[in-house]
Amino acid sequence: MTQVTPSSQKVFILDLSFPELEQIVQTWGEPAYRAEQIWRGLYQQLWNVPSHFSTLPKTLRQRLEEEFTFSHLTPMTSLRSSDGNTIKTLFRLPDDLAIEAVLMRYERRNTLCISTQVGCAMGCVFCATGQMGFKRHLSPGEIVEQVLYYARLLRQEGEEVTNIVVMGMGEPFHNYEATMKAIDTLNHPLGMNLGARRFTISTVGLVPAIRRFAAEKRQVNLAISLHATRDDLRSSLLPINRKYPIHEVLAACRDYVAQTGRRITFEWALIQGVNDSVETARELAALLKGLLCHVNVIPLNPTRRYSGTGSTRERANAFKAELERHGIPCTVRIRRGIDIQAGCGQLATLHNPQSQ
Repeated sequence: MTQVTPSSQKVFILDLSFPELEQIVQTWGEPAYRAEQIWRGLYQQLWNVPSHFSTLPKTLRQRLEEEFTFSHLTPMTSLRSSDGNTIKTLFRLPDDLAIEAVLMRYERRNTLCISTQVGCAMGCVFCATGQMGFKRHLSPGEIVEQVLYYARLLRQEGEEVTNIVVMGMGEPFHNYEATMKAIDTLNHPLGMNLGARRFTISTVGLVPAIRRFAAEKRQVNLAISLHATRDDLRSSLLPINRKYPIHEVLAACRDYVAQTGRRITFEWALIQGVNDSVETARELAALLKGLLCHVNVIPLNPTRRYSGTGSTRERANAFKAELERHGIPCTVRIRRGIDIQAGCGQLATLHNPQSQ
């Protein structure tokens, strides 16, 4: 599907890389340092209105107003969990579709979960976004703006974004170019300068993209949504497994570790009575033997159109213990924001039309 652009036809400034911004400013006859001032204003000062750019002459601020739009996201709803540690925001896009992003506050971290698409084409049965179907890709700037929104919110409290997980709505590797451009923008040393290792990208296992990502030797963390040890079960949960079965995904993962030397994370949504038995943990340990990896297990967040439920704490702990008994590091993640439907896509599903 093609990218939808607002009717104004102005360039969305957050879509631009620093070299692209430099080139535009140069064509205006401005000195090169003006691009750096604009970039710092966007990503250090967090300005989002041309009049805020006090370091620029008035004529240049007017040019910014004429040439660029500074926002594609309009906050519609913000929900805060009962413990105050999780905030989910639903944003309206210029074409009236909606996406969501989540802030999760921990003792020493402020982690954002951001989206890369409206809906998702992967069709994972237990995921609210997958149940929605695919609407369109987000542009690089629409991915970046989710981070800037929360960065402004946190700055009001004297805090800042520390970590970003690209695990919200959509499959990041299905929108590879825009996702990587967004990360490069947020990583840029003259801007937010968020270190590459502060990012984690989660994929359902698009093998060609995993291999491309490995070849680029980025320092960004990689997580694979695995969820099953056998192809029949995984295909019933994650339809993409019919195209890229488990052995192909794991082969790409082993190549990734070999090329980069970086540890890979496997995400495992624990579904009561489906994939949470000790026997399954034993099978998973056998699959991952010898691979530099870590397993994150989390009891499933409930969704309206999937009848499965999250595993009990006891079953989660038993699953973790069995993995560790076989030498596979494992963490049981705490489910966040269930009372505000913080699972990916749960709030946006109420706004975006469903695909049938």
